[in-house]
Amino acid sequence: MPEYIPIPFPGETLYFGEPGLPLVVVLHDWYGRTPGLVPFAEALARTGLRVAVPDLYDGVCTTDPLDAETLMTGLEVAIALATVDDVIRDALEEGSTRVGVLGFSMGGWLALLHAQGGGADAVVAYYATLAESEDGVIPCPVLLQLAEVDDWAPGAEPADFVARLQDYGTPVTQHSYLGARHSFANATIRDAFDANAAALAFARSATFLEKHLVD
Repeated sequence: MPEYIPIPFPGETLYFGEPGLPLVVVLHDWYGRTPGLVPFAEALARTGLRVAVPDLYDGVCTTDPLDAETLMTGLEVAIALATVDDVIRDALEEGSTRVGVLGFSMGGWLALLHAQGGGADAVVAYYATLAESEDGVIPCPVLLQLAEVDDWAPGAEPADFVARLQDYGTPVTQHSYLGARHSFANATIRDAFDANAAALAFARSATFLEKHLVD
């Protein structure tokens, strides 16, 4: 039986930073909204952003890959994307004028899918791409934060994805972190976490988002 871990404020979106500032929606990976996302969001908010972290798993997370796969399999993608839309709509009503979406793994995949709808001014995806069958035009700058060691489905390899983005005219920047593995930025997953790679990736993400979202 899966042993899921209850999280604080189940089903709610956590907010950091002042309303009306440029918004960044942070989407968790397949493990769920693990505790390490809170300091990440707090640090991002200190750069002058409004940061929203939805709970896409209705109140639970895990540190077990098999349980994470079960949770991800049960995710309703349309509902997850609609959740992002709702968060963005509320932020625009509060005065935010620019929007970024940042996601990790599953969340990065969702961020890239969502960006195809034209609702974002910038997107950051950690260890995530889109397969050729999922491709659409992303009309905003994209930053890819990639692990050196990772597994990719056929057609979703970063080089192929980047080539397709470039063919569409999407501005894309990519970084690969030497020795890092998938989930290297998730501080809760200790066997994958790489503090040095995570810190450098965060700095690059913050700079990228500031460039495209902050006046």
